[in-house]
Amino acid sequence: SPPPSTGCWPSSAASGLPSPLRVPTRARECLPLVLLIRNRLKYALSGRETQMILGQKAVKVDGVARTDHTFPTGFMDVVSIEKTNEHFRLLHDVKGRYLLHRVTKEEAGYKLGKVSRVWVGLKGIPYCSTHDGRTFRYPHPDIAINDTIRFDLKTKKILDFVKFETGNLVMVSGGRNCGRIGVIVSKEKHPGTYDIVHIRDSAGQTFATRLGYVF
Repeated sequence: SPPPSTGCWPSSAASGLPSPLRVPTRARECLPLVLLIRNRLKYALSGRETQMILGQKAVKVDGVARTDHTFPTGFMDVVSIEKTNEHFRLLHDVKGRYLLHRVTKEEAGYKLGKVSRVWVGLKGIPYCSTHDGRTFRYPHPDIAINDTIRFDLKTKKILDFVKFETGNLVMVSGGRNCGRIGVIVSKEKHPGTYDIVHIRDSAGQTFATRLGYVF
């Protein structure tokens, strides 16, 4: 028999779960639409019913109608169902599971993105890219790596940004502290290994996590 898969989503023959498409969201960190519609929202009883719902272009992810039931949704994605006038933003609960946070129509019009890269391209044009694979031209000069930007899903323009500095509110999106929210207390640089961020939550407890897990 073949060796067991090490990924988050086993093969469909072994578990019946769909394999997500290849997108910037990592396979082990995504939630395919079929699981979101069928298992979380309970709008369908089977995968076939989910495909029928998606075939009507009733479900939008980040403002774009998606018809593939294996399309993966990730952290901070906005899922909209216009026929029921429902809008959700994918967050994490304190146990690291995806949480469908209900938002208003106005809040569903923008999305938050963590800056993963800033560079200057051809002809001196500055660029910045986010955790979900989006690239923006001519960002604000003060935007740096690990900062958080807020951009409009329709115009694809950056509205504002928040610096990754001590005293700002952050959310942990990975590791054992996934889902915890707190204020940055201090940052430690460790050349050759992972940088560490110390965070204090609302209960006054301080914990440490990797820089890459802080959003």
